Amino acid sequence: MTVIEDVHADHGATFTEVGGRRVVEDYGRAPRTHAAVRRVVGVTEKGYGVLTITGADRVDFVDNAVSNRVPDADGEGCYALLLDPQGGIETDMYVYNAAAGDRLLVFLPPSQVDAVAEDWRGKTFIQDVEIEEATADFGVFGVYGPNATEKIASVLNGAATPEAPLSFVRGRMADTGVTVVRDDGLTGEEGYEVVCTAEEAADVFDTLENRGQAAAPFGRHTWETLTLEAGTPLFDSELRGEIPNDLGIRTALDFEKGCYVGQEVVSRIENRGQTGSRLVGLTTAAVPESGAAVFAGDSAVGDVTRATESPSLEKPVALALVETDVATGTEALTVRIAGEERETERTPLPFVEGSDRSARLPRYPAE
Repeated sequence: MTVIEDVHADHGATFTEVGGRRVVEDYGRAPRTHAAVRRVVGVTEKGYGVLTITGADRVDFVDNAVSNRVPDADGEGCYALLLDPQGGIETDMYVYNAAAGDRLLVFLPPSQVDAVAEDWRGKTFIQDVEIEEATADFGVFGVYGPNATEKIASVLNGAATPEAPLSFVRGRMADTGVTVVRDDGLTGEEGYEVVCTAEEAADVFDTLENRGQAAAPFGRHTWETLTLEAGTPLFDSELRGEIPNDLGIRTALDFEKGCYVGQEVVSRIENRGQTGSRLVGLTTAAVPESGAAVFAGDSAVGDVTRATESPSLEKPVALALVETDVATGTEALTVRIAGEERETERTPLPFVEGSDRSARLPRYPAE
């Protein structure tokens, strides 16, 4: 659950569950809040599950398990995937090297924390590795918008804002120690994540919302609309069970590695230069449901993964996973909405250009 539920409730928040964790849905007037993030800056509590990995072999152990290279240096992080033997995505995660604290911090979807912890504990063998579930120990807040850097700079003491994506610094906000991570552009805007202890989370949220340059609080609904406009695939809607190359999320893969389960599958797909499906943007006549069928003529060629009424564009937009030749072709498409096939248009991603670009924006090798 959120670590500051009473604070959110006092703001008039409504709540929902994501991956079994209770998070803020919104505070009302979601389109207005969305516009505030796009134009200035907003703050939200992130619903991560958290693992701490300690022991002398922690970096090698996690590096051998995931799809990307885990950094050796303190203050650096990576985005990575855990894959099954067929190359399908079991979970995505961020791995941060907090060597000054003798640990790795792993942020991942809350629904996957227990399964990953159990799986990794069963594979430590004689390695010096300890894996602990620590979700309740941390507060994590995201700050996003074209003024996000100015916002963080106005309240962060003892350090400059980090510049490289997924790098982090340690400093203070008011009287509280925090870690500030540079985001990888998931909302299409400049972004940072602020990590603190759960005990200090209410004070940090108040600082981010009200001190220095004010930031509009927002919830999961606005997170969904921001990331969809930015063309960012998310775990529950786009990534789970899919092949990484079909999604074009090359930022999560280090193809020089060959030490973890699933690596040979991913490398083979990359070397062929082929993908069975591709993630595309669609502009639709109305908002389709997730899972709605996409047709080319009379043939079903894919499915909508996520759709919304775009607050920035004031029209429906969707992400869909469709057959590769359809994604790159010109044949007219329709989407089934309320039992009828409605015309739709392929639309380049991102739907909205902001102050940053998502590192997960689909990228495919040249044909």
